[in-house]
Amino acid sequence: MMQLSEQEIVRRESMARMRELGIDPYPAEEFVISHTSTEIKEGYQEEILDDGTKNRLNYQDLSIAGRLMASREAGKAMFLNIQDSEGRIQLYLRRDDFVDGEDATFFDVVIKKLLDIGDYIGVTGYAFKTKTGEVTVHVKTFKVLAKALRPLPIVKTDADGQVYDAFSDPELRYRQRYVDLTVNSGVRDIFVKRSKLVKTIRDFLNDNGALEVDTPVLQNIPGGAAARPFKTHHNALDVPFYLRIANELYLKRLVVGGFDFVYEFSRNFRNEGMDRTHNPEFTVLEFYVAYRDYYWMMDFTERLLEKVAIELHGTTEVQVGDNIVSFKAPFKRIGILDAIKEATGIDVSGMDEDALRATCKQLHIEVDGSMGKGKLIDELFSEKCEKKYTQPTFIMDYPVEMSPLTKKHRSKPGLVERFELMINGKEVANAYTELNDPIDQRERFEEQVKLMDRGDDEAMFIDHDFLRAMEYGMPPMSGIGIGIDRLTMLMTNQASIQEVLFFPQMRPE
Repeated sequence: MMQLSEQEIVRRESMARMRELGIDPYPAEEFVISHTSTEIKEGYQEEILDDGTKNRLNYQDLSIAGRLMASREAGKAMFLNIQDSEGRIQLYLRRDDFVDGEDATFFDVVIKKLLDIGDYIGVTGYAFKTKTGEVTVHVKTFKVLAKALRPLPIVKTDADGQVYDAFSDPELRYRQRYVDLTVNSGVRDIFVKRSKLVKTIRDFLNDNGALEVDTPVLQNIPGGAAARPFKTHHNALDVPFYLRIANELYLKRLVVGGFDFVYEFSRNFRNEGMDRTHNPEFTVLEFYVAYRDYYWMMDFTERLLEKVAIELHGTTEVQVGDNIVSFKAPFKRIGILDAIKEATGIDVSGMDEDALRATCKQLHIEVDGSMGKGKLIDELFSEKCEKKYTQPTFIMDYPVEMSPLTKKHRSKPGLVERFELMINGKEVANAYTELNDPIDQRERFEEQVKLMDRGDDEAMFIDHDFLRAMEYGMPPMSGIGIGIDRLTMLMTNQASIQEVLFFPQMRPE
């Protein structure tokens, strides 16, 4: 049986008393809102008439609803603060306005004694300014909309801006995001900016002729990336299925079918580690454009991110931790092998697998026998180079072993036309000139199977239907995946991915 705290017991008693007085603490009927707190405060106007009296120019009749966040008595009146979706506003309640004949029960009992911080209320009235200049709603009618049975944390801020009793424990904040959003000002703004970021990208893509599509989350082959999948079972078909690790191969099928520019905001799942920049469930934007290459994609990505920065911040200069990151195009470009040489002084371009393994050992990088040439180079770059790139930088021209879905470089043997966009020491985007030769693609998949046999649980499966689609003819194209969570971290100056996810994965309580 659930054990109730003293405050929870008191709130349930208040709820019961309301019902005794004929007040439904959870009414079903609609409460119509005419204005938000922001609209009232920013739109309020008044003028001084010739006789010295004030005339309110607007908001003489309004209705607003929100959560009760503060309450104080002032003689035969009360001041309440409520919080709606846009902020807080003060309410003024005068006892005489709520007396029915000689009966003042509603004011003296319900409003003064039975209301609790956290309750939802709706009021009608008019706006005015107090002597201190604060825009306030003089309440004429009052309605209880929902009784809160648990007490909210009361976060206090003194005159010097010092915060006391903060609801700041990450474990609690992420488990109880609904409380976090209610009591911690600023958290809501992160998610509003995330929504604006997604809308800006969507509008930019639509304005450039792209078509938004949906592709399967449940896939019989987890393709399109090198990652460990989540596995499930489809009872009706009696076959195993996987939660998608990427939507790439389905979007490419659509290009084969004649859609030249497609995109999807894809919810992906990878059964791998969790840290400040990785969550097993995450959002990626992928888009594919026929008849383009990775040089075009770099130019397009620069314009896209420049647009996002300006829409969110009004400038291309964005504060990220202790750094100012400039999203002003063009971004720096450097080959991955050149980046490794620049960081370590070692030229790995001609090395075979044994030499690469020895180099990793020399540089104290932990590797194992399941890693092929591509994984070893990836480890070298991750450990010795990645963190050096604070400003947006395209890391280009990867070894063919690292990129089984990428077209071989037009002029550099052994490399492919691929780039990763590094910002603030982390990968934010990954893009290719896409491989459209079905014979080459089959051979690349077969090499992935050999890596799987060696114990690489992130190696790709062979997708025979995708190969069949390619054999019908796939136009040349370029594609990209952009991590929306990581991009949001950058654009909102957050160091942890959990801060930009409403409900990050956590171990059950």
